[in-house]
Amino acid sequence: MQTYICEICGDAYIGEEKPSECPFCGSRRAFIKNGNEANPITIQLIELSDLSKKNLQATLELEIHANAVYLCMAGKAKTYEIKAMYKRLAKVELEHASVVCKLMGIAAPGQKVELCNDEDAENFAETVKLEENATSLYVQFAKEAAEKNVRIFFTALSQVEADHIKLIKNYL
Repeated sequence: MQTYICEICGDAYIGEEKPSECPFCGSRRAFIKNGNEANPITIQLIELSDLSKKNLQATLELEIHANAVYLCMAGKAKTYEIKAMYKRLAKVELEHASVVCKLMGIAAPGQKVELCNDEDAENFAETVKLEENATSLYVQFAKEAAEKNVRIFFTALSQVEADHIKLIKNYL
């Protein structure tokens, strides 16, 4: 057994092999390091620019919203598979919000409740819209970031959200 640590969320995975993606935040394999080599962005204390603070705050709001929407969608899913998939997406989005809070040095806000559609097809379409919006915003935020760890965070997030789009399109 070995310990692997995600450089984005800082969480540890214990297993025989490095996972293909972080089981907590969804970051790709390239962001997962052997435990003794890891230096997660969440423990690197830096001064944030005003633009990064603004973009991180927008990210926090987007991720909290997505978490709430996906929990609603999980509650209305027609099959257990879809319910479980949305619960997993909700956990990933909440982990993203947690990383934002760590980067900003703030307490995590409480969860919120959102409404969603009763039909899976409508929820899939809404999910694609949410994830496409997040992906494009995070690509932009990565370009704007003056701080290396913030740039790395937004790059990883844009990849994770793009992966979510691929997942949902399998259901369409």
